[in-house]
Amino acid sequence: MKKLPIGIQSFEDLRSNDYLYVDKTADIYRLVTSSKVVFLSRPRRFGKSLLVSTLEELYTSNQSLFEGLHIYDKWDWTQRYPVIRIDWAGIKHDSKDEMERDMSDYLQSIATVNDIILTRQFASGRFVELIELLHRKEGNKVVVLIDEYDKPILDAIGKPEAAEIRAFLQGFYVVLKATDDHLKFVFMTGVTKVAKVSIFSALNSLKDISLSEQFSSICGYTQEELERDFSEYIDNTAVRLGMTREDLLAKIRKWYDGYTWDGKTSVYNPFSTLPFFDNKEFSDYWFATGTPTFVINRLKKHGLAKTVLEPVIADSSAFDSYDPDALDDVPLLFQAGYLTVKNKEMINGEPEYTLGVPNQEVRVSLMKHLLSAYTQYPVDQLGVLGKTMLKQILAFDAKGFTNNMRIMFADVPYTLKPSKAKKPAKAEAKNLANEAFYHNIFQMWMTMLGFNIQSERMTNRGRIDAVLQQEGVAIVVELKYHATTELETLLNQAIAQIREKRYYEPFLDRKVILLGIAFSGKDVGCRIEQLSESGFSGLKD
Repeated sequence: MKKLPIGIQSFEDLRSNDYLYVDKTADIYRLVTSSKVVFLSRPRRFGKSLLVSTLEELYTSNQSLFEGLHIYDKWDWTQRYPVIRIDWAGIKHDSKDEMERDMSDYLQSIATVNDIILTRQFASGRFVELIELLHRKEGNKVVVLIDEYDKPILDAIGKPEAAEIRAFLQGFYVVLKATDDHLKFVFMTGVTKVAKVSIFSALNSLKDISLSEQFSSICGYTQEELERDFSEYIDNTAVRLGMTREDLLAKIRKWYDGYTWDGKTSVYNPFSTLPFFDNKEFSDYWFATGTPTFVINRLKKHGLAKTVLEPVIADSSAFDSYDPDALDDVPLLFQAGYLTVKNKEMINGEPEYTLGVPNQEVRVSLMKHLLSAYTQYPVDQLGVLGKTMLKQILAFDAKGFTNNMRIMFADVPYTLKPSKAKKPAKAEAKNLANEAFYHNIFQMWMTMLGFNIQSERMTNRGRIDAVLQQEGVAIVVELKYHATTELETLLNQAIAQIREKRYYEPFLDRKVILLGIAFSGKDVGCRIEQLSESGFSGLKD
């Protein structure tokens, strides 16, 4: 059984040391034979660096590494091309001056290895010089591979030096247009397609394959690849977890599959899949590798919980460019990997995208961090508290559930105060706003627990606040908030509304639980009832 390539970004290391490799060279061959200047956007830790490394070994004709792969008998191994590979993760970029010095030194190091003397002073000039001299010296045109081209821009967001850093990159990348006659192939990766960096306008032949159906699986693992290449790991993990192979595959798919860029081809994130097979337990491996504070604070500040709770519709303009001076939320979440394409339709000849959270790992982790941001409850304790509260619902333990609701909301900033508005209309508006606040928090919590939520579901009798569904059970929820009305009255209203409007009728093929939750000012109560053939049995707090 081959070793899992956890953290391996070098194709040479991976192939030379018997690591498992999912063969992507069919995609690579199609890529290099159909385009000259290419850009690919993918979220962090999605295999971009390994792809760049593979291209480097291919163009330097390291034939032995490709034996047994799709591309092996299709490539002309007699041709070796000079390669300039730039990875911004390894080049200092905290300021324009630092970038200038470190990039100049890096280009000089490549020149020294190739017995080339550079005479120009600045990095952009040295870049031009290095490309031209490598071409003349080697005879074959130059391949330029740039990994994480946007890292200096993203790392500088909100900093005073951001504009200078972008200006440096603009001058550096435009070199690729000036040296076009000396270039064989250019490949750039990044998380974002950044506006105000001239490469996307200056390079007329640049091909952005980020949303291309043709290259939708060039990074990540398809279902077929997972079941074929990880077959032994799947069997071993199934035994370890006491599951059938089929049940395990279904759960792995729910947790880690779901990333799509064309609305058709779905892939697994390698950085989630590999640690899962190594540890043989479900966890938020990819999400935990990056601090989500920026995204979480933005979602909370802009009241954007619904953006990650429900599908979002966007047109292609949302992905055309990314302006770091005016961050748009949907492109930010999409390019960072928190939203993905769930469906693509052509409307009047133009694409329309439906975006959603890719899988259970991202959904649960987002909800956990977002819920912590709203309630101030420690994120590392929310999972345990949430599972306890779920057990209390299923056991009709209204008292225990209410006590834990009070614990969860104890540290909510005291901004939800009883309305003192003199006009009834303003008081009612405040009540509705506060009810929506608590409804969002409740929805985040249930999403975190893995429920399939239908929020504000319409029926022929009215609109249900939420329906929470797991296998064999449906929880019909009605939530009430009022600044001054007593909890008992609000709970009576909540349960009565579910009964009178028969919100439970679509779910009679399974166990149905009615859950009324009420907030009176800052106090909370609940009532839990089970629907039965003979009527209702219920408990209340």
